[in-house]
Amino acid sequence: MSYRILTINPGSTSTKVGLFNGEKPEFSVNVSHDAEKLAEFASVSDQLPYRKEVILSELEKAGIDLATVDAYVGRGGGLLAVEGGTYEVGQVLLDHAKRGANGIQHPAQLGSQLANEFAKKYGKPAFVVNPPDTDEFIIEARMTGIKGVYRQSHLHALNLKETAIRHSQLNGIKYEDANYIVCHIGGGVSISAHRKGKMIDGNDIVTGDGPMAPTRCGSVPAAQIIRYAYDHPDKKETLSLTTKTGGFVSHLGTSDALDVFNRAEAGDKEAKLIWDTMTYQIIRYIGAMATVLHGQVNGILLGGGMVHNKKLVADITEACSWIAPVSAYPGEFELEAMAAGAIRVLDGVEAAKEYTGVPCWTPNELAE
Repeated sequence: MSYRILTINPGSTSTKVGLFNGEKPEFSVNVSHDAEKLAEFASVSDQLPYRKEVILSELEKAGIDLATVDAYVGRGGGLLAVEGGTYEVGQVLLDHAKRGANGIQHPAQLGSQLANEFAKKYGKPAFVVNPPDTDEFIIEARMTGIKGVYRQSHLHALNLKETAIRHSQLNGIKYEDANYIVCHIGGGVSISAHRKGKMIDGNDIVTGDGPMAPTRCGSVPAAQIIRYAYDHPDKKETLSLTTKTGGFVSHLGTSDALDVFNRAEAGDKEAKLIWDTMTYQIIRYIGAMATVLHGQVNGILLGGGMVHNKKLVADITEACSWIAPVSAYPGEFELEAMAAGAIRVLDGVEAAKEYTGVPCWTPNELAE
């Protein structure tokens, strides 16, 4: 049976919406939102009625009858740590998304809420698939050299897992039977180790970990960043280096990766150094994930917007192909991934999970 799935992925100033017939896209739109209008709302969740009406207007223009949709899928956000999978939207999940139970305010919180608004009207199920708080780390990956400080799983989980699933299907194997190093290289850079269907390690893209990226500082020597914080007492400004003002922005004043690359190719020595440093750091973290998997790697998979850059792919391939074959999947499959997750549940290939609100791991487990 072919199901019709509506997918919703809210971003900072836009919302991507897609309608799928099975896994075939029928319609997609990136709905822009007025920044001044969004600024009127006290919290992310307060934007719900506004974003809903804008989306409905676009769907009406396209002549889409929501009553014909079999399931609604929203980008997850605001949740506590969960294992990967497809979760049915229930009251606990909605409550946590609305308030941002993980302490992070992000438009992704609206995904489940918007999906639920449409689903309850038409009596259909609503889901989230591999939300940003997907956490399947092994215990050793969580630990640090400071008691009480733990590494957390903040990665592009949806796209990372979908890239691995698609690669497995293309090669006639099961994701659960393979080991991969999967990278998302875009505005943020995620490098992750997948062992038999679980994402067991990776860099925390929220707190300053892993390679530098267009807006992110990546890993920085601890003593130096502590000294930097003493010299720059504005806490918000310092913290913004991890997600907004680090990386290319800090060095070159821009987050435009294509601009940085073009400047480097044109002979700008500073731009070339920063571009080459990012590439070097990506390669270094791929090597680290290879050791996590004990060298038993079926493939190195590259996804994200910067993977459209053929030189970047070539440089990574030259450095890493001795570990495993390198495959490039430019762009992202987030809407497709959400639709595919819902279809797997509707087809009975996998069971929908229940979000209980209890995190899949807490430091308390160390005392048990």
